[in-house]
Amino acid sequence: MREVEVAVVGAGQAGLSAGYFLRRSGLAPGAGFVVLDHSPGPGGAWQYRWPSLTYGKAHRVHELPGMPLGYADPDRPSAEVVGDYFARYEREFDLRVRRPVDVAAVREGDGGRLRVETDAGVWSARALINATGTWDRPFLPYYPGQETFLGRQLHTAGYRGAAEFAGRHVVVVGGGTSAVQLLMELADVARTTWVTRRPPVFRSGPFDEEWGREAVASVERRVRQGLPPQSVVSVTGLAATEAVRQAEERGILRREEMFDRITPHGVAWADGRTLETDVILWATGFRAALDHLAPLRLREPGGGIAVEGTRVLKDPRVHLVGYGPSASTIGANRAGRTAVREVRALLDEHRLQAVR
Repeated sequence: MREVEVAVVGAGQAGLSAGYFLRRSGLAPGAGFVVLDHSPGPGGAWQYRWPSLTYGKAHRVHELPGMPLGYADPDRPSAEVVGDYFARYEREFDLRVRRPVDVAAVREGDGGRLRVETDAGVWSARALINATGTWDRPFLPYYPGQETFLGRQLHTAGYRGAAEFAGRHVVVVGGGTSAVQLLMELADVARTTWVTRRPPVFRSGPFDEEWGREAVASVERRVRQGLPPQSVVSVTGLAATEAVRQAEERGILRREEMFDRITPHGVAWADGRTLETDVILWATGFRAALDHLAPLRLREPGGGIAVEGTRVLKDPRVHLVGYGPSASTIGANRAGRTAVREVRALLDEHRLQAVR
């Protein structure tokens, strides 16, 4: 059993931000805090992105606090760009991330502490900053007949590039940014069909600060009520970039209504229409990876975890960063700072009580 003041679970954008602010607050790696990460190397979820997703095609990566990213080749895979940047960041601020470490469970410990159980041992912490993101929980919806399909089904988490789909017909399912990116990439080598539950909404206006605040406020209202966070696109809409406009002109982004069932050779709609296909690519997003927190019973009747700022309302020792309104690179930075400020207040209160 190793004792620390704060355990940080996850070393993506949110976890590294938390580590940076913990060091600035006076805590040091070791007895002060520990960062546990299950990935084999630095880079968070970015290290798993498909190689053809270059830095120039990726969502904007906001810089971590205290160190600029600097110039990045837009034609270089984003996994490499971000992985190298995160590695430099960990060294620069001596965060001493422990990896690969899988956190199996966080439960009530002794003396008001939290017991963090991992495959590398057990840590006892006064507070927990959870920054596990969503990459480990790809969401795959079920449709009748899914198990009978004779072609290939995969989630975007398993996509490695368009070349393996050359000459095939691919049905891309999902209305998010990943679906749009993959449709544009696959169109050069394969025949594609795009299906979504709701008509996609493309936003041509600027993604400015005022709009960003409104989007974050919408998500915050949900998580404060204990509801699961909505998908990013449901709040923000899709960016109508020049590449998207060109794809629309070429007919690549012509959308079909969601099918009702899957057949051995394709998909079918309730009105009798059928479509043969070789591949179903599920670009259906991810869910928050929070199963290790289940022993703490943090979920609300609505299915989510009620959070105010980053603090879990049912247990103020636990903070969620990279969850809900902070599930973006810039939001993760701010959440790391907010979480550390509240955690330090919690630790100071504990010390005062101990003195009394």
